[in-house]
Amino acid sequence: MSVTTQKLQRLRLASILEAVTLLLLFAVAIPVKYAFDLPVATKIMGPIHGVAFLFYLWNLISTAAVWSKAELLRLFILAFIPFGGFFNEKYIAQRQAKLK
Repeated sequence: MSVTTQKLQRLRLASILEAVTLLLLFAVAIPVKYAFDLPVATKIMGPIHGVAFLFYLWNLISTAAVWSKAELLRLFILAFIPFGGFFNEKYIAQRQAKLK
């Protein structure tokens, strides 16, 4: 497995982690905060998602040479949209398959 393929594999993992933590933040932590007056939910999930997002950005930057500017922008913007990370993961997998 080449270095680029390994980096893309790590980016796929980061994309899934980012997507899952974003969904947990939006679908669990924020409703719990407001429905049950428990701000601790977002105080816990917010930083977890923040770390996952930074991990994703770090891996996206480390694979920047593989992507065009438009692709980088797409991969970046979809990270802000719930379920977008899952679409990114599929897109990254397609690029990874082309490199094998």
